[in-house]
Amino acid sequence: MRMRSWVAMLAMGLSLGGTLPAHHSFTAEFDDKKPVKLVGKVTEMKWSNPHSWIYIDVETNGKTVNWALETGAANALTRRGWKKGDLPAGTVLTVDGWQARNGSPTANVGTVTFGDGRKLFAGSSKESSTTK
Repeated sequence: MRMRSWVAMLAMGLSLGGTLPAHHSFTAEFDDKKPVKLVGKVTEMKWSNPHSWIYIDVETNGKTVNWALETGAANALTRRGWKKGDLPAGTVLTVDGWQARNGSPTANVGTVTFGDGRKLFAGSSKESSTTK
């Protein structure tokens, strides 16, 4: 009986293993030597786990680029004072973070500053150095 339970748990774990999203460390995806400061308009906010994402249009030299901005998990954002209605499309934000190692318009976010000066910490996976 004991062996059967162990085999069943192992089989269940293996079957789930292929469907679970992989989580990454900050340094695997982002470069702490490439800080970015972006100003743009929100196009979308996806509340999800293990990371939520903010998408903003940033205009540079007459060209608009949609940036994907990784934040902490939805529940972590809520604990830091975020509300689902904080980022409707069109909201102008200033974002401080770190660019993806692959050079794409993707960044891990440290803080988000609203037009009225209000700041929210975005639950970066680089927390240990951004909260010191």
